[in-house]
Amino acid sequence: MEFLRNVTIGQYVPGNSVIHRLDPRVKILLLLVFLVQIFTLQIERWWESILPGLFLLLVLFLSRLSIIFVLRGLRSVMILVLITFMFNILFTEGTALVSFYFIRVTREGLAFGIIMSMRLIYVVLATSILTLCTSPLQITDALESLMRWGRIFKLPVHEIAMMMSIALRFIPTLMEELERIVKAQMARGADFERGSMIRRAKSFIPVLVPLFVQAFKHADDLAVAMESRCYHGGEGRTRIRVLKMAGLDLLAVVIAGIFMIALTLVDTYPF
Repeated sequence: MEFLRNVTIGQYVPGNSVIHRLDPRVKILLLLVFLVQIFTLQIERWWESILPGLFLLLVLFLSRLSIIFVLRGLRSVMILVLITFMFNILFTEGTALVSFYFIRVTREGLAFGIIMSMRLIYVVLATSILTLCTSPLQITDALESLMRWGRIFKLPVHEIAMMMSIALRFIPTLMEELERIVKAQMARGADFERGSMIRRAKSFIPVLVPLFVQAFKHADDLAVAMESRCYHGGEGRTRIRVLKMAGLDLLAVVIAGIFMIALTLVDTYPF
């Protein structure tokens, strides 16, 4: 099961690049703004959807990550991308390009399918870059800092941030566990790659049960480890490293802001 090793979301690659040194709060906020923008822009020309990709390539270059390693993470979502593309080209009304019985491919559907597929790819790439360049501890601290307003309503901000960080960190762990279980089942004669879709889906039932058991076991071991280290929540806790904004963070905000404003202008006033 090669695709199980291609999940990059949740992994962290230590480094000292410009992206690694940015304040995690800045990275999370810029990611949220970027995702909101690419889904709210009314992109009418398919080539306009390439512009966010150029920005992500610049960020990827500054992060000093392997482009092949990051792009390999797209394999795990390619099925979803292809399904989205097919639904858009087949069920969008417009000028017909190909018409064969009940199959009707339109020009508008083809353009919209490309745009939606690129948007999904950008979501995976941007999220992967964030987790690859930001440690789980930094993500926890950043989320807790960004959700400080929740303390006004007596929300357990620290605990919520910790759970979100742990859930994100468990993604590659569960993928490794799933790959191990699949290989064990294949050694016993299980076949996950042949037959109809229904048959292949049924063949995964013996995999899901031990996967859930191992997930609960990992969660129990983590809870015991945290209790043995006297973890009792965020009240009264201090930090060795306090998050502080620097000039590099301001520069990143300015550059990202210029790009997003330019993308909005291109979308609003087409040339």
